[in-house]
Amino acid sequence: MKRGARAGDQVRGRTRTADRPDPARWRALWATLVAGFMTLLDVTIVAVALPSMQRQLGASAASVQWVVSGYALAFALALVTAGRIGDAVGRRRVFLWALAAFVVCSAAAGAAPSITLLVAARLAQGIAAGCLAPQNSALIQQMFKGAERGRAFGLFGATVGISSAVGPVTGGLILALADGPGGWRWIFYVNVPVGALALLLGSRLLPRVAPGRRGHLDLPGVALLGAGVLAIMLPLVLAEAGGIRRLWWLFPAGLALLAGFARWEKRVAARDAEPLLDPRLFTGARGYAAGAGIAALYFVGFSGVWLVFALFFQNGLGYSPLRSGLAVTPFAVGSAAAAVVAGRLVERLGRLLTVLGLTGVVLGLGATALILRFAPAGAAAWCAAPALLIGGIGSGCVISPNVTMTLRDVPVRMAGAAGGALQTGQRLGGAVGTAALPGLFYLVLGSSAHDYRTAVAVAVGAGVLALLGALAAAVLDWRRDRRTGPGGTDSPDSAGTGHRHTRANQC
Repeated sequence: MKRGARAGDQVRGRTRTADRPDPARWRALWATLVAGFMTLLDVTIVAVALPSMQRQLGASAASVQWVVSGYALAFALALVTAGRIGDAVGRRRVFLWALAAFVVCSAAAGAAPSITLLVAARLAQGIAAGCLAPQNSALIQQMFKGAERGRAFGLFGATVGISSAVGPVTGGLILALADGPGGWRWIFYVNVPVGALALLLGSRLLPRVAPGRRGHLDLPGVALLGAGVLAIMLPLVLAEAGGIRRLWWLFPAGLALLAGFARWEKRVAARDAEPLLDPRLFTGARGYAAGAGIAALYFVGFSGVWLVFALFFQNGLGYSPLRSGLAVTPFAVGSAAAAVVAGRLVERLGRLLTVLGLTGVVLGLGATALILRFAPAGAAAWCAAPALLIGGIGSGCVISPNVTMTLRDVPVRMAGAAGGALQTGQRLGGAVGTAALPGLFYLVLGSSAHDYRTAVAVAVGAGVLALLGALAAAVLDWRRDRRTGPGGTDSPDSAGTGHRHTRANQC
């Protein structure tokens, strides 16, 4: 009898953990943010080490490019499916297993004796990162409610923005400290102790909440979405090897596959089954569709400019990798400072905060393009610093508030899949930006007798155009909110008690 009562208490205690804030939630959040920062940093940190890898491993330029592009490709392919699996079997479990795999793959990448094994390790590392990433946002949905959720998403958004911005300077610093032909290996080895610490903290602090209702995995949906994302991203990640010119036909094929995926998911949802990505997220969860579109457009401009800056400062002005990274540090500093504050303001200002942030990014990067075009070469970095700082402050008011407003009305049971879809859009936007903007930089460079100033101005200006698209989408969403009612604060219950949340939970 006592044993049965004790078992019942354990079940009830587990349920209460899901319904009541976990006392260790803030400490648990830091464990997830460390892991998330590490996986996102690996998207950009490796770029500065590619020449060293190529020399030591005797690799071709096309094969060494897969060290960067293969990771990004595998990352994007895993996101939505991993988010759905986390919703079904438990986010804590998927998070810990993915983090452990990421640490092991990082060690394997650092020890790789050939370019083939290095690329294989990076592909596996990307899959692990893609499995881990959607659990971060889903765990925030699970652990936090009300105004606390906005602050937690503010920290998460800061992590996303800062990890992309500080990748070049972090890679340059590691290469400067780890001198020698094998110094590039420490870019991967540094993940091992950091990841092990995050794994230990996560295993101790993440809440043990019973997973959602288990059901079948939508395998046709997985196949259609994976094939569509692969078809769109493959020409982009092979852009430097002429992938866009040779594989252009994959773009319409990918769009057709994604259209087929959308139709299939509607059919699955209509049968009251369990779709991979419930299409009612885009119609029932207020702000989700607009936020996902803003994120994709923003990352087209945001991701691409960092490679353009690196090419300009290193190849055009002769900066070292470390000095090149330091030149764009004002943007990272502004983004970090603003993101924490923005997490507290988003409940008060709603989508207006995103509009103001995007305006700051457009003005900051637009001014940076003009400054780098006309400022003296010796003082270019110093002259651009104030404009980059303004752009960074704006960025800090974009990423974290947009994540908050996109995901906060999503039912917790679908948080993993929703977070995965949001980050898939970001990765696709980032792939477009990192292929198109450097490609435009090289095109202008070749047609202007190697005028680096004109090339950087045109390429960054093109990124600003994408940011203007995100700004237009944010203004439209803000005006819609003003017509239909305030963006609203989240109710204490994530299941929703108000009209907004009732509509969202009809998903």
